[in-house]
Amino acid sequence: MRRLDYKWIALSNTTLGAFMAAVDGSIVLISLPAIFRGIGINPLAPGEAGYLLWLLLGFGVVTAIFLVTFGRISDMFGRVRLYNAGFAIFTVGSIMLSLVRGHGNGAAMELILFRLVQAVGAGFLTSNSAAILTDAFPANERGMALGINQIAFVGGQLIGLVAGGLLAVVDWHLIFLVSVPIGLTGTVWAYLRLKEKGTIQRHQKLDVAGNATFAAGLFLLLMGITFALEPYGRSPMGWGNPTVVAMLGGGAALLAVFVWIETRVRQPMFKLSLFQRRPFWAGVSSAFLASLARGGLQFMLVIWLQGIWLPLHGYSFAVTPLWAGIFMMPMPIGFTLMGPLSGYLSDRFGARTFSTAGMVITALAFVGLTRLPANFAYPGFAALLLLMGLGMGMFIAPNTASIMNSVPREHRGAASGMRATLQNAATILSQGIFFTIVIVGLAGNLPRAMAAGLAKAGLSAGVAHQVATLAPTSALFAAFLGYNPMATILPGGVLAGLSAATRSTLLGGNFFPALISPPFMVGLRDAFAISVGLALAAAVLSALRGQRFVYEGPGEEEGVGAGGVPGGAPGAAPGGPTGEAPGGPAGEAPGEPAAHPAGGEP
Repeated sequence: MRRLDYKWIALSNTTLGAFMAAVDGSIVLISLPAIFRGIGINPLAPGEAGYLLWLLLGFGVVTAIFLVTFGRISDMFGRVRLYNAGFAIFTVGSIMLSLVRGHGNGAAMELILFRLVQAVGAGFLTSNSAAILTDAFPANERGMALGINQIAFVGGQLIGLVAGGLLAVVDWHLIFLVSVPIGLTGTVWAYLRLKEKGTIQRHQKLDVAGNATFAAGLFLLLMGITFALEPYGRSPMGWGNPTVVAMLGGGAALLAVFVWIETRVRQPMFKLSLFQRRPFWAGVSSAFLASLARGGLQFMLVIWLQGIWLPLHGYSFAVTPLWAGIFMMPMPIGFTLMGPLSGYLSDRFGARTFSTAGMVITALAFVGLTRLPANFAYPGFAALLLLMGLGMGMFIAPNTASIMNSVPREHRGAASGMRATLQNAATILSQGIFFTIVIVGLAGNLPRAMAAGLAKAGLSAGVAHQVATLAPTSALFAAFLGYNPMATILPGGVLAGLSAATRSTLLGGNFFPALISPPFMVGLRDAFAISVGLALAAAVLSALRGQRFVYEGPGEEEGVGAGGVPGGAPGAAPGGPTGEAPGGPAGEAPGEPAAHPAGGEP
């Protein structure tokens, strides 16, 4: 009975952590227009776009860099201890963010810095959450537990989207205070009730060279992607910037050195031998591709709704954050409906069918999005978002359970960190891909569309062509933040010489959204088409994971298959269904306990 009690304590606490992180992520995304208006920064001004990018992407960059390191450290010093520290650090970061009172670039730098503090806390939470749940639950209940955890995450996204829209209208500082009571409760509760169930490996040494080369390589790579999204010279993006090229090349080189180091040290940070287990590499690889397919989706949907669709339907820019959150609800609702159900069913029948079908459904939803016009009818859009949520909800919990079931207890922190790192890095990369494709589409089509639209509105051809040089990045940020750049880019003398009706048209809420929507959709449809291919590739890798597979080590109680029958499926081949030699998974030392199939899938 005590074991039953503890697993629910572990689930409720990790669920609270997932809820807090989800609320914070969506509430900041939806509230960025109010934040930048509040600190008095115009992202369209020269040199200001970097603040918006770093407030958007900096959190994910720092989290991705440290996840594997934090997971490895947690295996050595205790997952619960460092999970508790993560709750406390995240809460401190939230308090500091709510206390920012300055204006201008100084306030923007403070916000970015304190978001990075939050990111460190999130790194400890994320790298240990799945490992703590895996330690607490038997194998035949882990999918269900991870599905419930997923409900909290999606519920947090829902609340964050709506709360951000409501609170941003009152005072943008309030959006950061939302996380404080949750963080304080979680910190105290985790300290008092969570217990260390994993195997602490204090005798092991930290792989300093591996940690350093991995962190530096990933940092340079993600920094290069971030800076590449800013204009460089006369180019709308910075992919040709020598600094960006050097960062990307240096990052790739350091990661290659990291792989070389990890194959030679006795106690590596990144357990490359885990990739010799088919359920692990198939699950992690499909998770990477799934994150690559959908990582930039939410941000692009927010731009589409806030900057184009809502203004075209008569919503003022002041209320678009709230309504964008409301109109995006079908996707997290789909997550909530499917996550726990697919997790529960995967405990009985294995992950392969559900995770593979989930990614096929996700691909179909992306296909549907490529067919929508900029000014769509909402019921069709809502149906596609619901389908997207159902597909992703069907994939995540079974896939995560499959990954964590395939590794020994003592490596769960590292495995969880590796999984989360690759997913977070893929999300940043996905955002870079979406940004790049959309901005390339704008660069090729926006000047011509602007010149034609301005001439049609009554400007002379010469002035229209002169004004039509708005940088695509600035146009994209203007759409996202609810700015009408016409008042900024039109010369004052030109505006004064126009009729009142023409001036009202140019500065109204519909002119710029209608102008930018066709060029925006060119790039967005291309990005969605790429996501279709990535989602289908993730489905193929997911299908290659083999039968349900649970690692059984000494003293572990997790060799429970479908129907609660210990020991695995009758008639399974020696050594499991993954093509491993009898006596243990490939890459394991002789004498290590074997990993057995736990029945389920054919």
